[in-house]
Amino acid sequence: MPLIHRTIKMVLATCLAILLAEFLGLTYATSAGIIAILSITDTRRSTARLAYNRFMSMLLALFIGSLAFQILGYNLWALGFYLATYVPLAFLQGCEIGITPSSVLVTHLLLEKSTSIALLGNEVTIFLIGTSFALLANLYMPSRQAEIDRYHEIVEEQLKKILYRFAEFLGKGDGSNDASLIRELDTILREALDLVYLDHSNHLFHQTNYHVHYFEMRKRQNNILRDMANNVNNCQLAASESLILAQLFAKTASQLSQENPAQFLLDEINRYLAVFRERPLPRSRQEFETRATLLQLLRDLETFISIKVEFYQNYQDELQA
Repeated sequence: MPLIHRTIKMVLATCLAILLAEFLGLTYATSAGIIAILSITDTRRSTARLAYNRFMSMLLALFIGSLAFQILGYNLWALGFYLATYVPLAFLQGCEIGITPSSVLVTHLLLEKSTSIALLGNEVTIFLIGTSFALLANLYMPSRQAEIDRYHEIVEEQLKKILYRFAEFLGKGDGSNDASLIRELDTILREALDLVYLDHSNHLFHQTNYHVHYFEMRKRQNNILRDMANNVNNCQLAASESLILAQLFAKTASQLSQENPAQFLLDEINRYLAVFRERPLPRSRQEFETRATLLQLLRDLETFISIKVEFYQNYQDELQA
C-alpha cells in the first residue's frame, strides 16, 4: 500500500472512530482511534482476518481480566495474574495479535475499579468501532490491474528475447548464449508474483487465480529455457538441423502470447520428431550425442509449449471473454 494511502486511511479511520465513540458518550473514546490504527493493514483480507483474531482475543482478555479483578481486587497483582494467564492462552489460541489492544481495554477496568456489564459493554463497543472504521478504510484499495497487465507484457517480451536469442545462436552459430536474460526473467517473475499475491489478497469475493497461475506457468517455462540454454551452447548440430531448430524457436517467439492456444506449434514439433525418427541410426559417438541433444531440445520445446497449451485449456473461457 502506498504511504500516502496508508496515511490518509489512518487519519480518517482514527478521527472518525474517536468522533463516533465520543458522540455515543463512551468512556476512553480515544482508544477506539488507537484500535483503528492498529487494525489497518496492507490488504482487505488481512484486515478482516486481523479483526476476527483481535475480537476473539478481546473477549478472552475481558473474561480473564474480569475474573482476576473480582478474585484478587483492583491492584497490580491482579493485573500481573491477568497477563500471566492471558498471554500464553492468546498464543495457544492463535490470537496473540490482539494482546496489546485487548490489554489496553483491560486496564480501563483497573482504572475504573469495575467489571460491570455497562463498562464491559463500553470496552466491546470501543473495540467494534475502531475495527469497523479500519475495515471501512480498507474497502478502498487502489487497482493493481494496470501494473499486472504491464508485467504480462514485460514477461512475454523477455520470453521472446530468449527464444529469438536461441534462434540467432543456432542460425549463425556465433556469439555466446549466456543465461543473463533468463536470470532477468526470474527477477521479473518474482516481482510479478509478489504483486499478484498482494492484489489477490485485496479481493474478498469473486477472485480469480488466473494471474497467479499465468505467472507460475511462465516460471515453469523459464526453468525449461534454462536447461535448453545449456544444451544449445553445448550442441554441434549439422547446418540443416540447426536451421530447423532456429526456425522453430523463432516461430514460437513470434506467436508467443497469453491468448495463443499454441496447439499448432505442438503439431509442428511432432511432425519434426517423426521425421527425425525415420533418419538412419547414428554411425559414430559424436553423431549419437548430437542426435540425442537435438531430440532433447525438441522434447524440451515440446514441454515448453505443452505447459502453455494446458494453461490455455484451463482458462480459455477467460481468455476469450
